[in-house]
Amino acid sequence: MLLFIPVTYLIGSLILTYIPVNNDQILEEKKHKIYLSSNGIHLEIIIHKDELHPSILEGLTHTNQEQFFSFGWGDRTFYMKTSTWSDLSIINTCKAAFFNTPALLHITRYNTIKNDWVEITITPNQFEKLNNYINDTFKVDDQNKKIIVSGLNYNTYDNFYEATGSYNCFNTCNTWVNTALKKSDIKACSWTPYDFRLLAMHTK
Repeated sequence: MLLFIPVTYLIGSLILTYIPVNNDQILEEKKHKIYLSSNGIHLEIIIHKDELHPSILEGLTHTNQEQFFSFGWGDRTFYMKTSTWSDLSIINTCKAAFFNTPALLHITRYNTIKNDWVEITITPNQFEKLNNYINDTFKVDDQNKKIIVSGLNYNTYDNFYEATGSYNCFNTCNTWVNTALKKSDIKACSWTPYDFRLLAMHTK
């Protein structure tokens, strides 16, 4: 009986993961490139700085040399207490999975394209929707400014920002990426908490 819920979750999530939504039969010319990246568990969306909507770029920390911005969404406590896999704990994992916990946007900046990124070519209309989705994920203050989390970063080329939404096992970091693609009319899973299927369906 104790296994019923996790087994049901696993089976249901795998079924929905393999049900695609949106297709590539779009007549509009595909002019924009985005990328997906994964550390083996956690997906992020990467966009060139010159193609980011000004409203997204405004207020973000970066240098002239940094050309690509990687956007990842996830549990606030998990981000703050799990900077490396060695920091992973059962308590933090369970809290993130089973409670609606506050979220953060993790933005990492790169100078060049990485070999393991998965490239996706999309239309201007899809690209506009994706920009809007990312921009709407930022939580802003009373002056409509992004809220950077002071003192929290893994290295010199990343930062965390307060984000909208709550994290749980039905709304994971990978669900955020999948929803971004779905709402932008880009090929995606019906629903997924995983990274592997999105990477596979966009790998050429």
